[in-house]
Amino acid sequence: MYFAALLARTEDGWEASDMELDDVESLSDLIDLARAAAVDDDTVVALIEQEDAWFGVVRVDGEEDPRYFVSNAAAASRSSYGSMLTDELLGSDEEDDELDELDLDGTEDGDEDTISAFTGLEDGEDEEVGPGAEPVPAGPLGDPRLLDDLGVSHKQLMTLDGDALSEIAESLGATEVLEAVR
Repeated sequence: MYFAALLARTEDGWEASDMELDDVESLSDLIDLARAAAVDDDTVVALIEQEDAWFGVVRVDGEEDPRYFVSNAAAASRSSYGSMLTDELLGSDEEDDELDELDLDGTEDGDEDTISAFTGLEDGEDEEVGPGAEPVPAGPLGDPRLLDDLGVSHKQLMTLDGDALSEIAESLGATEVLEAVR
């Protein structure tokens, strides 16, 4: 079972909203939800956990690139929402995979010379394993400093387990608003 919430920073503190994961089919859907919850392009923190197995934090600051952290990448990668985060952090991109399946390398009917020129590989050479094919590490993955300026140090974030989201909310001063949507 998953729990997910959005914490949006405002002038008066934090506002929390329950995040309906049924509407989230991709990481960009999650980012769009977070940006929609923002007040005046201020910080939004999306918190996701799966039954104390892992938790994830996504931080969105206006139009800047989102930042991510997953407490246990190996456990998260085995779940639908966690795999969205671990795939992003490891550089695996489903859209790239789909393009590769479409054979858009500029060749026609298996022209091997063109394939070698395009990839830079000689006949018989194997392509190096890309970052998307790396094994998922057990333990934390991502940017542990993404909440440093909000009162959750990277050391604290790296050691959280159990009721991590409540501890994060407490450090942010958002315990009451998070518990209201739990």
